[in-house]
Amino acid sequence: MNAVDLLKYGHLTILQAVEKVPDSAWETPGVCGVWSVKEILAHLTSFEQALVEVLNALLERQDDPPPLVSAMLADPQAFNDSQVAQRQSHTPAAVLAEYNAAQAQTLSLAAQIPAELFHQNGALPWYGESYDLDDFLAYTYYGHKREHSAEINVFCDRLVREET
Repeated sequence: MNAVDLLKYGHLTILQAVEKVPDSAWETPGVCGVWSVKEILAHLTSFEQALVEVLNALLERQDDPPPLVSAMLADPQAFNDSQVAQRQSHTPAAVLAEYNAAQAQTLSLAAQIPAELFHQNGALPWYGESYDLDDFLAYTYYGHKREHSAEINVFCDRLVREET
């Protein structure tokens, strides 16, 4: 698996989904539970920032989960709620810009990770000794982005049907 490609294609999937969202619909609730597209993107931004911390920790050979990951692991719902709430007053464009900036950081950091570290079981001890960084990226990031992009796509299809 090429982890950098995985990160890039997960990101492109989100960008393709959000480019179809009309400006007037970014804050419409109900796209994923009560969340709007903007709130989904705020959620993904927090995950992207957590990944920046994870990759920095790997490069620095730290074994403990970084702060955002610790918060995520301790109480996923509270983490999601607080991270989305932090961006509630931001415009959709600002949330998208923050997401893009964090994602650019993840790509830059991932390119610095030695190839063998992506396949090393236990490289993220807090994630599980039998898992490697590739697993973490595939399940926690690529799959996560595919899931949310599908929800955004369904929402956009619903908007088109309502217009006709």
